Amino acid sequence: MEHITLLLGIVIVTALVFDFTNGFHDTANAMATTISTGALKPKTAVAMSAVLNLVGAFLSVEVAKTISSGLVNEEGIRPEVIFAALVGAILWNLLTWLVGLPSSSSHALMGGLIGATVASVGFGGVNGDVVVTKVLLPAIAAPLVAGIAAMLATRLTYKLSSKTDEKASAKGYRIGQIGSAGLVSLAHGTNDAQKTMGIITLALVTGGALAPGSNPPMWVILSAGLAIALGTYLGGWRIIRTMGKGLTDLQPQQGFAAQTSAASVILASSNLGFSLSTTHSCSGAVMGSGLGRKGGVVRWSTATRMFIAWGLTLPAAGLVAAGAEFVTKQGDWGVAAVAVFLVSSCLAIWLISRRQVVDHTNVNETGVDGEPAGVVTTAIAAVTPPPAGVTAGATGELKATIPGPVPAAPEPPQPATV
Repeated sequence: MEHITLLLGIVIVTALVFDFTNGFHDTANAMATTISTGALKPKTAVAMSAVLNLVGAFLSVEVAKTISSGLVNEEGIRPEVIFAALVGAILWNLLTWLVGLPSSSSHALMGGLIGATVASVGFGGVNGDVVVTKVLLPAIAAPLVAGIAAMLATRLTYKLSSKTDEKASAKGYRIGQIGSAGLVSLAHGTNDAQKTMGIITLALVTGGALAPGSNPPMWVILSAGLAIALGTYLGGWRIIRTMGKGLTDLQPQQGFAAQTSAASVILASSNLGFSLSTTHSCSGAVMGSGLGRKGGVVRWSTATRMFIAWGLTLPAAGLVAAGAEFVTKQGDWGVAAVAVFLVSSCLAIWLISRRQVVDHTNVNETGVDGEPAGVVTTAIAAVTPPPAGVTAGATGELKATIPGPVPAAPEPPQPATV
């Protein structure tokens, strides 16, 4: 094994922690639809996904090369910069997990790396053409391509099964979902596990333990694969709930179409070396499958919050990483201070999450019954007189009333008699 200094050891451990958070943050990408439709039990689903993520980590190193030698210039980058980048990525992962939003772990890592590099050596340390062609453009194209493919695939599956027994068709597609979910997990390992391999390789190069342009060593591939598999097994139940129930109500046909479409996009991008967000691909596919079913609906309020999180991921992780890099520049005490801040922040987020626990026992329970009423709808309901037999509640909700017996009209007063 290469000569590892104490600082490099801290960076490597922090990178594996990020890989672990990536695993439970992105479990929903592969298994949310499978769990929500009942194709697999929750614990069985995450166990299968964990094994296939580990297998996928050994299939390719193209994405790892993009991270380790393409995104930023290796010259002038110190291990402290990579440590700061990981701090920004980990905290963004945990914050979005806490609120159940499926944001991109990949973009959190790349945003952190860009922010820390700019804070260290300036914008000249970032390869802008690589950021545009292999990060930003795929981020826009992935959900669109996966969504359109899933919408067309959903319509095709319903057309093919229109003349078959509904229960038999649903059972067959549940079986198909198991295979397509395994394919997504395998694809996730080929793409997301490699990001951590790339970041560790970059740390080894900047620390002088590896020559520039080197491929990830076998121990790096193995450790990254194990870390993401462990995180996947523990399951990001909060995000699984959002992906499986919060965006749309999925039937087995839709789940199969969404997973197959997302897996195809992810595997193609891994082969091309694009650092694609599996979250963007899978979320786009889920929304596309919702639109593809006749009478299906996408809950755009949830989707809008998710889109906002996607847009904030790169700058938010970058700003936190830039701040962490400013502190680590101060020397050993700065690195120690950032490490203490990271550990305490992670602990605080975990304690907050314990107030409302989401796990495999209640992951399919949700209070989302439909798209909430907008401001205009609520205002109109408040000023419109209700029809007969209907009363307006305190919140503007219209409620039917059960008519009771009509009271008799009072008799007119009789004239006084003498």
